[in-house]
Amino acid sequence: MKTFYLNRRQVLRTTAMLGAASLFDMKQVLAAAEDKQTAKTPPLSAQEITAIEAALGKKGNYNEEQSTLNISLPRGDLKVKIKGEEVPTSFGFGGWVAFKKALDGKSTVLMSDTVLLQEEVNPLISAAHANGLEVSAIHNHFFYEEPRIFYMHVHGVGEPADLARKYAASIRDSKLYPANQPKAAGSTEQPATARFDIPSLDAIVKHKGSVNGPTYKYTVGRDDLSIKAMGAELTAAIGLNSWATFAGTKEKAHIAGDIAMLEHEVNPVIKVLRQNGLEVVAVHNHMLGDDPRMIFLHYYGNGQATDLAKGFRAAINMLGKEKPGMPMRH
Repeated sequence: MKTFYLNRRQVLRTTAMLGAASLFDMKQVLAAAEDKQTAKTPPLSAQEITAIEAALGKKGNYNEEQSTLNISLPRGDLKVKIKGEEVPTSFGFGGWVAFKKALDGKSTVLMSDTVLLQEEVNPLISAAHANGLEVSAIHNHFFYEEPRIFYMHVHGVGEPADLARKYAASIRDSKLYPANQPKAAGSTEQPATARFDIPSLDAIVKHKGSVNGPTYKYTVGRDDLSIKAMGAELTAAIGLNSWATFAGTKEKAHIAGDIAMLEHEVNPVIKVLRQNGLEVVAVHNHMLGDDPRMIFLHYYGNGQATDLAKGFRAAINMLGKEKPGMPMRH
């Protein structure tokens, strides 16, 4: 069951409605607000999906349940080491761009997370702005990585094909553009199924993960919340999720990930991660205009895979607790 939060503007609007018209009681007004928040996202049409994929030159994955098209933008050209040990691209160096219609169906929202070298950050800012897109966040996800990597979130609102063309134009001269990436070669690395005791990890995390070559990843959405930004409902497929990726082996594993939190959940999550020996490497926003406000925390750890999984699960256990009924945002 989702929790619906009313922000300060909604509270004031509700109070005004109650004061102006005695025909509606509080229960009826709140029910109307909830009905509005639970409206179903219109799907992207087959023609819109084809136009988006044509603009970017790459097929995406369309999540019908969440009405979201997600196109991966991995940085296979980068060879990244953490604490001197090489880690695969799928450990956390794969960006993405996602498209989803606003709830009213009148516009489409684009959100993207890009993986960049330091010297690539400002050229992409300029290119995004030149093409009518906006930057919503720039930050690190890791410590100890070589070369130094930054992540930049880009967003925009408009018509699907036009948004895709603007985004393609923004990244065309960079390594983010799919055509500029090296062709994927057959991997000789052991798959994650041979590296980890996956049933044991799944039992700890209480979710099923996905194998991506040598890495194993969990993605956990915030289905308990109703979050909106730019008129669209935010869900796991468009970036509102907590995740954990495992690399290495079950005895000598790396974990990296992200926890999606409401503001009052931030410090409980930080506390439990540290109690479980995981390092907090960043706390920041990803979106602008999200309502209620979401904060994202990135963490890293190395050690026994099962111990690392317990730390991730402990952080997930902190979410959805001590929910205020009607938080007032100023």
